[in-house]
This record gives sequence, structure tokens and C-alpha cells, in this order.
Amino acid sequence: MIVLKFGGTSVGNAENIKKVATIVNDSKEAKIVVLSAVSGTTNTLIQINNYIYTDQKDKVNNIIDELQQSYHQLIDELFCSDFYQLKALTFINNQFDKLRGHANNTPNNEKIILAQGEIIATHLFQFYQAELGHQSSLISALDFMSIDVNDEPDTNAIKTKLAVTLSKDNKSDTFITQGFICLNNKGEIDNLKRGGSDYSASLIGAAVGAKEIQIWTDIDGMHNNDPRFVENTFSLDEISFDEAAELAYFGAKILHPQSIIPAQKNNIPVLLKNTFNPKQKGTIIKNCSETENVRAIAAKDGIVAIKIKSYRMLMAYGFLKNIFEVFEKYQTAIDMITTSEIAVSLTIDNPKHLNKIIEELNLIGKVEHDTEMSIVCLAGNFSQSGKGISASVINCLKDIPIRMISYGGSNFNMSLLVATNDKAKALNLLNEGLFVNNKLQEV
Repeated sequence: MIVLKFGGTSVGNAENIKKVATIVNDSKEAKIVVLSAVSGTTNTLIQINNYIYTDQKDKVNNIIDELQQSYHQLIDELFCSDFYQLKALTFINNQFDKLRGHANNTPNNEKIILAQGEIIATHLFQFYQAELGHQSSLISALDFMSIDVNDEPDTNAIKTKLAVTLSKDNKSDTFITQGFICLNNKGEIDNLKRGGSDYSASLIGAAVGAKEIQIWTDIDGMHNNDPRFVENTFSLDEISFDEAAELAYFGAKILHPQSIIPAQKNNIPVLLKNTFNPKQKGTIIKNCSETENVRAIAAKDGIVAIKIKSYRMLMAYGFLKNIFEVFEKYQTAIDMITTSEIAVSLTIDNPKHLNKIIEELNLIGKVEHDTEMSIVCLAGNFSQSGKGISASVINCLKDIPIRMISYGGSNFNMSLLVATNDKAKALNLLNEGLFVNNKLQEV
């Protein structure tokens, strides 16, 4: 069995949904198809929740009406037969009646409202499969996808419940389900946070022992650099789990950072493919030999750099512990960290509690902070076999002010902190020095 996940852009309109159906039905293997909400729907549902909390009922109803009309248009473009058009319209109208009920009641229905995007997308796809004459079964993620009291996936429960769900249908070898949504430990509708459909696919793949997990998006696999800022990037044929995890966390948009974990733990290859160019090879993520060079580069914006300087740090144990306790108190994760005899520099990507954190850190030492910073992450083999790579990286950026360097914590990552204004220039310099020039030398 394989798992295929399609994101919001892949099911963004009738034409794209037809492309997804072709990909799904061309595969002769048993499969579970994981779908995101139609592109733009989740953002609209978030907007609805915001209006609910600010008690703007007129705007809530107007935006629900607009969203419902957009689905009427999608149905008109997707289905050919009157029978399935009527079936889809009846479902949509009933679903939006429920949505209005949730929106006009208590604000505590936020997660229920957010879940509607995936529920609608999977039902419409199932109707379309039936119109095409293809046998498939719709299974609800709410019957098996669950998180525990710490909002972490309950993998044992997922495996057990999914096996039971699949065993109820022995006629179909294609199952359609929702990404992103789940039940929490109280049995309430919840979700795996933004980008969680990738995570859903990986968790499902691990639960069924899938042969492969396919993530279908709108680009040809994982690129060696960010094509939004750098010309002449190229798609990687393969990359290791460790390298992919570093890139996903530090800015590679094609993959949700957590989605690597279940696949890696169960040694299931993850194939990244382009819905709009399915013949392209894509990128396979698996246990493979790491390159003895930089494999790829990604960048993460919205970084805050914090420096804590204290002469009391010299020879003082417990200093770092005191600093970490401040970030733990405010549930703020640290990305990078470097130390000297009298100072600690670190970065965070969540400024929600920044003022309170700085206030408490000032009790430990003198605090400085810089905003509008970016982390540039280079993934590859930085073990001893990759001699000279770090020098090549630094040499590429000799004209870029580097605020911090993190190197040695992982054999697969070297991270540099630069001002966001310098990010695009840094990515291009690294691309030229590490990829373009190397190719020219090989020729």
C-alpha cells in the first residue's frame, strides 16, 4: 500500500481536481489518498473565526455566503452529470447550513469550523470518483487520527483504529481521507496545526507500513536552493531523511518539518512530486548516503537574535540553565545558540513573549536583540569526510555580515544568521560558489 497526499493547490479548482484523480487512478496499487482543503478555504475559515471572536456577525454571514458560492461554481465546473451535480450541491448546502450553525453559536467551535475545509474536499473528490466509475471509499480521519494530552499524535491508537477502519471495507483498494484534522484526548475535533496534512500522510503511512509516501505539491521536488530568490536552481533526485529534516525546519516550504519523523522512524521513503508535472522524477527522501558536500540550501525568516552578556558567566555553572528556564517558562523554542566566555547568543522564531523574555533575561545580564533576521541553513555532509566545506561556505559570504554561525551540532547542518535584507544576496552567492562554479569545474 502507498499513501498519496495532495495539498490545497493540487485540489484548488475543478481542473486541478481532475489532474489529481488521473494520478490517483493511474496507480494500480492499493492506496490511501490524503487531501487538504481546497486552496484558500482554510484562510477563509480562519477569517470567519476572527470575525466570530470580534462579534461581527454580518461579516461572518457574508463571507460564508461567498465561500458557499465559490463551491457552487467548483461543482458546476467539476461534474458533468446532473445526478452528481445535485448530489454534490445537496452535500455542500447541508454542510454550509451546519457551518452557519457553528458560526452563530459559541466561539468554542473554532476547530470544528477549521475542519470543514478538509471534510468538504474529500467528499467532493469521492463524488467525482464515483462519477468517473472508479471504486473508492471515503474514510473519516476523525475515526482514527488522534492526539494525546500533549497534542502529540497517539501513534498506537492511530495504528489500531486505522486497521479497524480499513478492515470494514474489503471491496475497495482506494481510500480517501482528510489531512490536518483529528480528535484530541477529550474526543473533540482538533487539528495537527498548519501544514499538518503532510504530517497526517506520514502518520498514516507509518500506521499501515506503507511501501512509499508520496507528497504531491506544485513544484518538481525539493530544490537545491530557494527558486523564489535564486535563478537556475535544480530539483534533487534524492536526499537523506536527516538532510531533508534540517531543510524543512529551516525554511524549505515543500514539506512540513514534522512529517519526516514517522517516515524516518519506520524507514518509509517519501517521494515529493509535482501534481502539474507528474512525469517529472521528483525527489526521493530515504536512508541514503549523504553527499560529501552541501546538498541544498534553505532560509527561514522572522528570526529574532538575542544576546545575553554577563561577566558573572565566567566560570559559573548554572548560567545556561537560568537562561533556558526563561524560554521554557514562556514556551518559546530556541533555533540557534552560540556561546563565549561572557556571552550567549541565540535565536527564536516566535516573538509572542519577546518583551517578557527580555525583561527576565535582564535580571541575568545585559540583553541586546535584533529583529528582521534570517537563518540560512545548508544541509549536507559536514562530518570529517567533508573537509573544506565550511571554509568554502564562509568564503562565499565574505561580503555579507554574518551575525551568528551554528556548526558542529549536527553532521548534516550548518546555519548562518544574516539580516533579512541580505538573505537573497546570501542565497545567490552560496548558489554560485557551491553549485554553479563546482559544476563548471566538473565540466
